[in-house]
Amino acid sequence: MKRIIIDTNFYAAFKRNEAEAVTLLKRVEYIGINTVILGELLAGFRCGNRERENRMELDQFLDSARVDTIILDDETAEFYAQIFSELRQKGRPIPSNDLWLAASSLQHGLALATYDDHFRNITGLLMANR
Repeated sequence: MKRIIIDTNFYAAFKRNEAEAVTLLKRVEYIGINTVILGELLAGFRCGNRERENRMELDQFLDSARVDTIILDDETAEFYAQIFSELRQKGRPIPSNDLWLAASSLQHGLALATYDDHFRNITGLLMANR
Protein backbone atom coordinates (compact mmCIF):
# COMPACT_ATOMS: atom_id res chain seq x y z
CA MET A 1 0.00 0.00 0.00
CA LYS A 2 1.33 3.33 -1.03
CA ARG A 3 -1.56 5.70 -0.29
CA ILE A 4 -3.09 6.12 3.14
CA ILE A 5 -5.35 8.34 5.20
CA ILE A 6 -4.58 8.79 8.89
CA ASP A 7 -6.70 8.87 12.02
CA THR A 8 -6.07 11.17 14.97
CA ASN A 9 -4.67 8.33 17.06
CA PHE A 10 -2.23 7.39 14.31
CA TYR A 11 -0.91 10.95 14.05
CA ALA A 12 -0.52 10.97 17.85
CA ALA A 13 1.44 7.68 17.70
CA PHE A 14 3.69 9.18 15.03
CA LYS A 15 4.33 12.23 17.21
CA ARG A 16 5.19 9.91 20.14
CA ASN A 17 7.74 8.33 17.78
CA GLU A 18 6.10 4.89 17.93
CA ALA A 19 7.95 2.60 15.54
CA GLU A 20 4.94 1.24 13.62
CA ALA A 21 3.56 4.70 12.85
CA VAL A 22 6.93 6.19 11.94
CA THR A 23 7.85 3.25 9.69
CA LEU A 24 4.54 3.30 7.83
CA LEU A 25 4.63 7.06 7.26
CA LYS A 26 8.20 6.83 5.95
CA ARG A 27 7.36 4.23 3.32
CA VAL A 28 4.11 5.55 1.81
CA GLU A 29 3.92 7.90 -1.16
CA TYR A 30 0.75 9.74 -0.13
CA ILE A 31 -0.71 10.66 3.26
CA GLY A 32 -4.23 12.04 3.39
CA ILE A 33 -5.69 13.80 6.39
CA ASN A 34 -9.29 14.96 6.25
CA THR A 35 -10.70 18.12 7.74
CA VAL A 36 -12.55 16.24 10.51
CA ILE A 37 -9.27 14.78 11.75
CA LEU A 38 -7.67 18.22 11.56
CA GLY A 39 -10.50 19.50 13.74
CA GLU A 40 -9.93 16.74 16.29
CA LEU A 41 -6.22 17.50 16.41
CA LEU A 42 -6.70 21.25 16.75
CA ALA A 43 -9.31 20.78 19.49
CA GLY A 44 -6.92 18.53 21.38
CA PHE A 45 -4.13 21.06 21.00
CA ARG A 46 -6.34 23.86 22.27
CA CYS A 47 -7.20 21.86 25.39
CA GLY A 48 -3.57 21.00 26.12
CA ASN A 49 -0.50 22.78 27.45
CA ARG A 50 1.48 22.86 24.17
CA GLU A 51 -0.97 24.34 21.68
CA ARG A 52 1.56 26.53 19.93
CA GLU A 53 4.23 23.83 19.62
CA ASN A 54 1.69 21.20 18.51
CA ARG A 55 0.28 23.54 15.85
CA MET A 56 3.78 24.29 14.55
CA GLU A 57 4.57 20.57 14.33
CA LEU A 58 1.27 19.90 12.56
CA ASP A 59 1.94 22.73 10.10
CA GLN A 60 5.34 21.19 9.30
CA PHE A 61 3.68 17.80 8.77
CA LEU A 62 1.02 19.31 6.50
CA ASP A 63 3.69 21.16 4.48
CA SER A 64 5.21 17.86 3.34
CA ALA A 65 4.80 17.23 -0.39
CA ARG A 66 3.41 13.78 0.46
CA VAL A 67 0.64 15.10 2.73
CA ASP A 68 -2.68 16.34 1.38
CA THR A 69 -5.70 17.77 3.21
CA ILE A 70 -8.86 16.03 2.08
CA ILE A 71 -11.97 18.18 1.99
CA LEU A 72 -15.38 16.64 2.62
CA ASP A 73 -17.90 17.08 -0.19
CA ASP A 74 -21.22 15.73 -1.52
CA GLU A 75 -19.62 12.47 -2.59
CA THR A 76 -18.12 12.01 0.88
CA ALA A 77 -21.61 12.45 2.31
CA GLU A 78 -22.90 9.63 0.09
CA PHE A 79 -20.19 7.30 1.39
CA TYR A 80 -21.01 8.43 4.95
CA ALA A 81 -24.68 7.52 4.44
CA GLN A 82 -23.77 4.13 2.98
CA ILE A 83 -21.45 3.26 5.88
CA PHE A 84 -23.90 4.56 8.48
CA SER A 85 -26.69 2.41 7.05
CA GLU A 86 -24.49 -0.68 6.81
CA LEU A 87 -23.26 -0.39 10.39
CA ARG A 88 -26.75 0.33 11.70
CA GLN A 89 -28.04 -2.85 10.03
CA LYS A 90 -25.18 -4.80 11.62
CA GLY A 91 -25.88 -3.22 15.02
CA ARG A 92 -22.30 -1.88 15.03
CA PRO A 93 -22.45 1.95 15.12
CA ILE A 94 -19.25 3.97 15.37
CA PRO A 95 -18.63 7.63 16.30
CA SER A 96 -19.71 10.17 13.68
CA ASN A 97 -16.19 11.55 13.16
CA ASP A 98 -14.99 8.03 12.39
CA LEU A 99 -17.78 7.66 9.83
CA TRP A 100 -16.44 10.76 8.04
CA LEU A 101 -12.93 9.31 8.13
CA ALA A 102 -14.07 5.97 6.71
CA ALA A 103 -16.11 7.79 4.06
CA SER A 104 -13.02 9.75 2.97
CA SER A 105 -10.98 6.56 2.89
CA LEU A 106 -13.47 4.74 0.65
CA GLN A 107 -14.11 7.77 -1.55
CA HIS A 108 -10.43 8.25 -2.36
CA GLY A 109 -9.36 4.59 -2.34
CA LEU A 110 -6.99 5.09 0.59
CA ALA A 111 -5.97 2.55 3.21
CA LEU A 112 -6.80 3.73 6.73
CA ALA A 113 -4.05 4.01 9.35
CA THR A 114 -5.75 3.81 12.76
CA TYR A 115 -5.64 2.01 16.09
CA ASP A 116 -9.44 1.72 16.38
CA ASP A 117 -10.73 -1.80 15.73
CA HIS A 118 -14.32 -0.76 15.03
CA PHE A 119 -13.35 0.19 11.48
CA ARG A 120 -13.05 -3.53 10.70
CA ASN A 121 -16.84 -3.73 10.47
CA ILE A 122 -16.92 -1.56 7.32
CA THR A 123 -17.13 -3.51 4.09
CA GLY A 124 -14.41 -2.68 1.58
CA LEU A 125 -12.35 -0.49 3.91
CA LEU A 126 -8.63 -1.19 3.57
CA MET A 127 -6.58 -1.09 6.76
CA ALA A 128 -3.02 0.20 6.49
CA ASN A 129 -1.56 -1.04 9.75
CA ARG A 130 -3.63 -4.04 10.82
